[in-house]
Amino acid sequence: TLAVAFRIARAFGMTLGALVETPGATSAVEGIRAEDRAYHYRSDKNCRIRTLSPLNLEKDVEFYEVRLVEDGALRSSPHFEGTREFLTVQKGRVRVESAGDAEELAPGDSATYRADVPHAIVNAGKGEAIVFLVDIYR
Repeated sequence: TLAVAFRIARAFGMTLGALVETPGATSAVEGIRAEDRAYHYRSDKNCRIRTLSPLNLEKDVEFYEVRLVEDGALRSSPHFEGTREFLTVQKGRVRVESAGDAEELAPGDSATYRADVPHAIVNAGKGEAIVFLVDIYR
């Protein structure tokens, strides 16, 4: 039934249309809209994370927009062995912590660091901080 097909599509992070469309009918461009709540990965008192990469693809790279409130932090447990994160600051100041080391970054600055150990992105400035984050799984 249609309800079953809808539940299957949601389980795979797809729309019903994406589940049933024929392979030749897809567009070469897949847009992700800012207001699409399916791509809002996390939203709490510290931060909001929006996925910028398609949810329906198997991937070893993920792309996110992370917004940290003043004094907010995104503290993460270790990811899979060999995982690295690449971060670029769009707005504000952040401190990146990984494996006991830390680096403070300003707008336009970038960093790469181990994500297979406990790590964190901390808002180190006044007001909201916005970063773009890429996770690469090996």
